[in-house]
Amino acid sequence: MRRGLDHVVHLVRDLDAAGEIYDLLGFTVGARNRHPWGTENRIIQTPGFFIELLQIVEPEKIPAAEGSAFSFGAFNQDFLARLGEGLSMLVLEGSDATHEKAAFDADGFGGFDIFDFGRKARRPDGQEVDVGFRLAFARDPASPDFGAFTCTQLNPENFWSPDLQRHSNQVTGVAGVVLVADAPAEHQAFLETFSGCSVQRALDAWYVAQTPRGSIDVMSREMFTERYGVPAPGGPGLRLAAIRFSTPGAPELRRSLAARRMVEEAIDGIVVVPQRAALGATLVFELTPA
Repeated sequence: MRRGLDHVVHLVRDLDAAGEIYDLLGFTVGARNRHPWGTENRIIQTPGFFIELLQIVEPEKIPAAEGSAFSFGAFNQDFLARLGEGLSMLVLEGSDATHEKAAFDADGFGGFDIFDFGRKARRPDGQEVDVGFRLAFARDPASPDFGAFTCTQLNPENFWSPDLQRHSNQVTGVAGVVLVADAPAEHQAFLETFSGCSVQRALDAWYVAQTPRGSIDVMSREMFTERYGVPAPGGPGLRLAAIRFSTPGAPELRRSLAARRMVEEAIDGIVVVPQRAALGATLVFELTPA
């Protein structure tokens, strides 16, 4: 089954500071939420997709990864210690975690238990509600710094909020994510299993999977820098490098961010917020018709 983009984890050291940056970028940022394993998050929603700003607040509560149990907290704690702030995990929309785990296991990209959890969430009107999630983890053995899982919403009516999807930057949705690797073709099999989508070669160093919600582009680091004008994250295997958004308000956003020195040189039709301005993430805003 083809799986659309669900969310991206943006790992930060200071959740409130990260919220201020995303507010400057014109996003509506949700309230703090607490996980029982020592992390807290804030959510930035677009229709069907969100950014999870994540901070490790109680490291003593982070469970170790043991056997077939994947530790979300431990993965991000290790990522932060070794690599610093940035985009740590890509999450696709799940529908049947048992089936997804079986597919990942069969192709050699799984081996982890399904993980169910719930937490409290606060609506924009202040009402506290229950949300729940069921996760199936995948891994590319050649990519230790790339987290991947599917997420099935157990209480979607309590999670998604039209009020949180209204942004002053006029973002209408996610256009895609960009991964980088030294040899993109070597990760084609993993990405096809993970996404359930065909991964097609666009150029020698650029492969694309069109999902039901946004594209997954994987390109060489050199091509990423040539296309977006900013450095690509390093390391072995895949790294999550950028999130792409659609907005008719790109020209106004460029002017606003240029005054704050939060954008790179002009690239026709897009606004690029580099890692140095967005806590290790590259954020791309692409002009779309109003």
